[in-house]
Amino acid sequence: MNENLEIFCCYAREDQPHLLKLRTHLKLLEREGILNIWHDMDIAPGAEWEEEINKHLNNAHIILLLISSDFMASDYCYGKEMKRAMERHERKEACVIPILLRPGIWQDAPFAKLQILPKNARPVTDWRSRDQAWSAIAQEIHQAAKEQLKKLPTVLSQRSQYEINNTRHSAQSQDGIARCDWGEAPDVPVFFGRAKELLSLGQWITKDHCRLVALVGIGGVGKTDLSLKLAQDIQGRFDYVIWRRLLDAPTVSEILVDLIKFLSNQQEVHMLDTVSEQISRLLYHLHQHRCLVILDNVETILQSGKHIGQYSPGYEEYGRLFDGIAKYPHQSCLLLTSRVKVTEIARVESKTGIVRSLEIRGLHYLNAKKIFAEIGSFSGSKEDWYQLNSLYNGNPLALKLAAHHIKEVFFGSTSEFLREGKPVFSDLENLLDWHFDRLSDMHKEIMYWFAINREPTSLSQLKEDVLLLTNKEQCASTLQSLQRLIPLEKSARSFTLQPVLIEYMTQRFIEHVMAEIRNGKINLFNSHTLLKTSAPTYVRNIQSRLILKVVSERLLEIYGNREKLEGRLTHILSLLREDFRFTPSYAGGNLLNLLCYSKIDLRGYDFSSLSVWQAYLQGINAQEVNFAYADLSNSVFTDTFGSIASVALSPHESLLAAGTAAGEIRLWQSVRGLPLQVIQGHTDWVCTLAFSPDGKTLASGSDDKVIRLWEVSSGRCLHTLQDHSGSVWSVAFSPDGKTLASGSYDQTIRLWEVSSGRCLNILQGHTNPIRSVAFNPDGKTLASGSYDQTVRLWEISSGRCLNTLQGHTNPIRSVAFNPDGKTLASGSEDQTVRLWEVSSGQCLNTLQGHINVVLSVAFSPDGKILASGSKDRTVRLWDMSSARYFNTLQGHASSVWSVAFSPDGKTLASGSYDQMVRLWEVSSGRCLNTLQGYTNPVRSVAFSPDGKAFASGSDDQMVRLWEVSSGRCLNTLQGHTNTVSSVNFAPDGRVIASGSYDQTVRLWEVSSGQCLNILQGHVDLVRSVAFSPDGKILASGSEDRIVRLWEVSSGRCLNTLQGHNHWVLSVAFSPDGKTLASGSYDRTVRLWEVSSGKCLSILQGHTSTVWSVSFSLDGKILASGSNDQTVRLWEVSSGQCLNTLQGHANPVRSVAFSPDGKTLASGSYDQTVRLWEVNNGRCLNTLQDYGHWVLAVAFSPDGKTLISGRFGGVINVWETQTYLCPDVLRIDRPYDLMNITQVKGLTKVQKDTLGFLGAIEYKNDYGEGGKNAN
Repeated sequence: MNENLEIFCCYAREDQPHLLKLRTHLKLLEREGILNIWHDMDIAPGAEWEEEINKHLNNAHIILLLISSDFMASDYCYGKEMKRAMERHERKEACVIPILLRPGIWQDAPFAKLQILPKNARPVTDWRSRDQAWSAIAQEIHQAAKEQLKKLPTVLSQRSQYEINNTRHSAQSQDGIARCDWGEAPDVPVFFGRAKELLSLGQWITKDHCRLVALVGIGGVGKTDLSLKLAQDIQGRFDYVIWRRLLDAPTVSEILVDLIKFLSNQQEVHMLDTVSEQISRLLYHLHQHRCLVILDNVETILQSGKHIGQYSPGYEEYGRLFDGIAKYPHQSCLLLTSRVKVTEIARVESKTGIVRSLEIRGLHYLNAKKIFAEIGSFSGSKEDWYQLNSLYNGNPLALKLAAHHIKEVFFGSTSEFLREGKPVFSDLENLLDWHFDRLSDMHKEIMYWFAINREPTSLSQLKEDVLLLTNKEQCASTLQSLQRLIPLEKSARSFTLQPVLIEYMTQRFIEHVMAEIRNGKINLFNSHTLLKTSAPTYVRNIQSRLILKVVSERLLEIYGNREKLEGRLTHILSLLREDFRFTPSYAGGNLLNLLCYSKIDLRGYDFSSLSVWQAYLQGINAQEVNFAYADLSNSVFTDTFGSIASVALSPHESLLAAGTAAGEIRLWQSVRGLPLQVIQGHTDWVCTLAFSPDGKTLASGSDDKVIRLWEVSSGRCLHTLQDHSGSVWSVAFSPDGKTLASGSYDQTIRLWEVSSGRCLNILQGHTNPIRSVAFNPDGKTLASGSYDQTVRLWEISSGRCLNTLQGHTNPIRSVAFNPDGKTLASGSEDQTVRLWEVSSGQCLNTLQGHINVVLSVAFSPDGKILASGSKDRTVRLWDMSSARYFNTLQGHASSVWSVAFSPDGKTLASGSYDQMVRLWEVSSGRCLNTLQGYTNPVRSVAFSPDGKAFASGSDDQMVRLWEVSSGRCLNTLQGHTNTVSSVNFAPDGRVIASGSYDQTVRLWEVSSGQCLNILQGHVDLVRSVAFSPDGKILASGSEDRIVRLWEVSSGRCLNTLQGHNHWVLSVAFSPDGKTLASGSYDRTVRLWEVSSGKCLSILQGHTSTVWSVSFSLDGKILASGSNDQTVRLWEVSSGQCLNTLQGHANPVRSVAFSPDGKTLASGSYDQTVRLWEVNNGRCLNTLQDYGHWVLAVAFSPDGKTLISGRFGGVINVWETQTYLCPDVLRIDRPYDLMNITQVKGLTKVQKDTLGFLGAIEYKNDYGEGGKNAN
């Protein structure tokens, strides 16, 4: 019997093709083991068919009724199966979902009271795109499955123990060997004693089938080593073994996702939204397979002191996990190691039960002797050894510390050590204190750095960390002598401490730092950092959680409230300004990080002339902070780039390049993310980048239809290639670097001579835009992927098409050759990656796993790994030997447009729409660095009906209300979780609608700023919203290619308008409310009848994306603005183009009619607003404000004012009588009025970036001032 969710399909025989199509759309959930779909075609030959149907119908968790006239007419489907399904529904035994396939009379059926799919009750056969219908249905079933999964533990608990026991050893890995993931487990080269413990634990886990076992004992007693030795001994009895350390206090969700990914063979990553779902899913896998899960250092998530054993705040969910594993039947075991027994074990454990604990005590003195022998040569009598072991309670770590001390000070004589006056220790901490106090200051300094760095640290890194020059010079000798005193762990050429020592040093560091803040005697706070911005992202997150967070929270507890804490930190700043001006120090950065973490407003703080090292100000508002003459080395700030369309890593130097939405190319030093250059020249999205094989030239292609070749060293433009008539979406160098290929929206591929910029050939054959091109490593063949759903292989020498590879069912977004040239990968909007044999054109494999469009693919340099970036916000890593994905990289908040490997294959770069570039460690999947951009374009503006206020929507996820007369921001409406792309007032002025990239539409009450409703239904970015003239209907256009009509009063979706074959970017109602216009990426404008949802006409003429549509006041004329740099005026009644307004030099993003209908305003990427006379198309005026693209324009109701929203977060308010701009409103920038006069430690690019975000560098003396100024 399967333990995944079973779906029963009830259908009429005539509807079998629909059933098969539905199953195709649910295939991923089946493959991941989430669903098991059953229908009568699954009945085995010779089986009793009615008995099989009844069995599955009675056991199904979800029952799908596929409704059609044939279904309604079937006595068996309607009379028996449907009746039984509804009975189970009434008893809450199953979830019944009707799916409307074909039109018919069903409104009086018993299932009519249930939510029917599709949600608008529009039959699947009536949809223009049935794939979209099935996709929407599959997503709803997906959601229903998630709800059912929450109930899975209850289902499991009802199974008989007999049935569980009979399946204990049924699930073996295919090769009969356990799949093991040891994580960061240390090596255990030698292991002494513990034979009795190993025997008992082995018996409990493998024979008594304990579900939850704890190893409990003081720090250093050897719990970790014992857990590893045990796991290695019994791994053959399991299908999966996974060992994880909680030393860095991961959240329970992080651990659960990690476990589920491993136990599902990386198949499950998307369906786990809540801890409850995650626990349910883990229990499912623990039941399906024999798994040994080991969590080490559990005490890290527990409190100490008077609340010992209780979970630390934020970690209570671990209790639910442990309780679930103890309570619900499964065939696996969770083994914990901890210094303290967790409540769930203490409450239910027994000597013979399924939950047990074992207290780990010290070693026998003979084993202690063996530990000493591993360290050196020692002498002593039997009594000496016995006494020495008793002194340290047989604790292995304590014995190792003692061995190093005796070897160094007493030359190996245990007798002399005992005779000289042995110390007495009450506990391990007392022992560690004794040893630590005997270390030199330099030894202590290095020990603290080991604790801060959290992972193995090289000598060169230590030298960089250590503050004083004299200490830097002594690092090597100090490290050498420290090894003789303390047991260090070594890996390659790096060193670290054992977990117990890391924890001890961390706690000691925190206590000393807090004491210094309280008494004002700054020492450790000056010499060591609380947070390292230069560390990998995953390490910095740990430092933030275990050091910075703890210090901040404990200080807040001590001082009682944030105001008193701020007062103390302000006093510390005044001390720093007295004692540490122009002095190398970590104190300034530490203080700033504490202020930020404590959410203290930084306005007015004066850090001038201080060293502000390792300050993390990415995403932080630091307005009016004085950094004049400060040293900002290794501090991190927000950058100014926007969404990332392309990334590339240089072949020889460690350079990272990224192409942005603003038409810029950014260059960083890839290891540390240090900004090096900002290359400007393009006027639209930089869609593609490629380094030449020698790394000296960078090619870029843009939506501005231009290719540019840049000299990497200088950023100078070498050639501008302008022959394409559409966006250039892909460029690629030939292996010899002499030829460049480009693929374009104009459906052609061009081959260019790099040295001269001359076009050598044009390859034609694709019937739709070309999204990607790639050279075969042999240089003889070129591959191209197109929106026509094919891959073509071209012979370079002749330009002849050698083969056309067909198989994808949606546009192809990316192609890449394996370095061996034998295999080609293609990523598609059909959510798959296909692998093709180049010689034959045969499809070798289809890689499935993404749940949205695959946007980018790239092979590692050795060809063993393929990376794919997707609109589902993830990057997947695929093992080419097995064609399975082995890791899923999560962290981006939006579509991953581009992925690229480093030359050594160890690092992967990913660029996303979320304004982030991430660098990943390929072997572990951990994030090494995150480059965060910031742009806050004003994407939409709309006047209130009375003209006294206007609304704006921007990338910071907010809707703002502005007072026209004063330019004051009246209110900020917060709730969206992504860019606000569109705003619109209801005709009565009481409600504002906003559309967002978070796929929702929100309705807001203007007077209070409260969110009245959230309209959900779109499955992609919402681009535009518009109210009908009577205010009863709201239209929304989305990148899901659909226009939705909503009833404003209820939030109900009234209709779904389908017909566009690409993103819907703009919607507008006619003044009489009978017609709706929509503009699309597919280059068309559609006119819809609002009452019926019927498409009345398709207006064609634009040669590129239609960004904006607007009706004239009388409804007779429609204006449209396009990427083709034109505005078109259409006669609504006939659909004829009346005029084409030309003059803009770049895409037109917004159009708006004046209230009298005589004037049309258009805003463009050329940074201008143009005013046109409607009756003759003459340009009346051009309003310029150079520096920012114009994204939105709107007239006031009286026509006297025009507002324009710009890319740089600026709103211009123009007087239409004079065309003057008396008001320029700017959304607050993160670093407004930050003083960076004569700062050190920043590159020119960094300073320029800070300036763009509002910072100021004064030419004259800056004049110190602000909080704590002397």
